[in-house]
Amino acid sequence: MPKIKTNRAAAKRFKRTSSGKVKRNKAFSNHILTKKTGKRKRNLRTSGLIVGENMREIRRLLPNAGI
Repeated sequence: MPKIKTNRAAAKRFKRTSSGKVKRNKAFSNHILTKKTGKRKRNLRTSGLIVGENMREIRRLLPNAGI
């Protein structure tokens, strides 16, 4: 029986918290920063959490992460 492989792209983007939730970085923070306000850029620096229906997909992409 073959081993179940982890999706490496997803493994680089998501991290598990100690309580079992999944952390992610926010999008739209890499370029064209001059037109974005300081408040918006500051809020983009903080990480978000994966919630709801998306968890099913994340579990399928990261079978060995214990999520």
